[in-house]
Amino acid sequence: MVVFENRADAGHRLGRRLMPLRGRDVVVLGLPRGGVPVAYEVARMLDAPLDVIVVRKLGVPSQPELAMGAIGEEGARVLDERTLQYFGVTDAQLERIEERERAVLEARTARFREGRERIDLTGRTALVVDDGIATGSTARVACRIARQLGAGRVVLAVPVAPEEALGRVTEADEVICLATPPYFAAVGHHYRDFSATEDDEVVALLDAARRGHEAQLPPARSADAPGDPVDADVRIPAGSTRLEAHLHLPAPGAGVVVFAHGSGSGRHSPRNQYVASVLQRAGLGTLLLDLLSDEEEAERANVFDIELLARRLLLATAWLREQPGSAASPVGWFGASTGAGAALWAAAEPGAPVAAVVSRGGRPDLAGERLRRVQAPTLLIVGSRDVEVLGLNRWAQESMQCPTRLAVVEGAGHLFEEPGTLDEAAGLARDWFLRHLAAVREHTGGDLR
Repeated sequence: MVVFENRADAGHRLGRRLMPLRGRDVVVLGLPRGGVPVAYEVARMLDAPLDVIVVRKLGVPSQPELAMGAIGEEGARVLDERTLQYFGVTDAQLERIEERERAVLEARTARFREGRERIDLTGRTALVVDDGIATGSTARVACRIARQLGAGRVVLAVPVAPEEALGRVTEADEVICLATPPYFAAVGHHYRDFSATEDDEVVALLDAARRGHEAQLPPARSADAPGDPVDADVRIPAGSTRLEAHLHLPAPGAGVVVFAHGSGSGRHSPRNQYVASVLQRAGLGTLLLDLLSDEEEAERANVFDIELLARRLLLATAWLREQPGSAASPVGWFGASTGAGAALWAAAEPGAPVAAVVSRGGRPDLAGERLRRVQAPTLLIVGSRDVEVLGLNRWAQESMQCPTRLAVVEGAGHLFEEPGTLDEAAGLARDWFLRHLAAVREHTGGDLR
């Protein structure tokens, strides 16, 4: 059975398969919500714009998870007559369910379209992407909508689906699927991490894709324009390799939060993208980066090499200090999972260039005895349901001698996937960085060199 690590991994692998479409006037269309993280990776690899087609499944009354059809934007609808007949669904039942789902669809469409114009599909290739399909109903509706919006060619691409469902998608000119397992129960069974994608994550990914596709800025600040804001992909030297990153700097000298991602994560992580968007709205800069190259990450031991990750974090921070617009910026580090251990390992270095550290669902214990040498104020955020990690964070807090706070988010698990929990964690991180980065600026008068 093919198993993807998460949606980002599935998108990356799907993107490699779709590389022949690069440069062919493609618009990538993700199906919210779970299809958007997959589509984001595909759009990035194809250097193509990303948009959404909003669809809603019509679930059987007695088994809501089983689709009997689907509806979408522009009034599109597809019904599975065999399922309707088998379960004896009446016209009245169908009408009630469609009315309810149509209201949800319209609300989601308004949320995802707020401040964003629909990308024109006229005469272009519409690449419809989801995280997988079970019955094919939502995929068929999405392909039908793309055609109605003027697409010259419609391609459906998914990581996993049953063979018989793919055969039903006659609305697409071409269907591409990485895996068609003979025993298919549900899409989520083929992912190690299939946690829910929230609306805020979808919005953050759409914004990030729009910025990345439209920005034509150079990878680093030019000396002759130090006062311009920066929102661009950058490559940071790290010995014989280069670290891929994205720098958002709203103004010269603005505080910047550098993200240290955890195991199996990277700069495209929807959760970190969302946290970054919260910090950006508060006026902070962000540096989202991959601490390992693709080749290095393939060697699993590197993912848990805390000292290596810490050195990379220090190199990225040193690079940031060399850029004209951020040379005087106070810096914070945001770490998740093993990335938090790396951040605290680095923070224990003498004269570490960091004003504050935040750990979300982190493993500060991986910094070991070095925790006692950390000077930067540190916020430890843990979900109340993440019992084992909560215990490790309590031990870490007792070991640390710097100003430290442990914030427990009620009802949250390790990934903060429960409704509202990621938003609460992001707000805690924002407030911590705003307070401590501002304090450093006041103390130094803005000269941090």
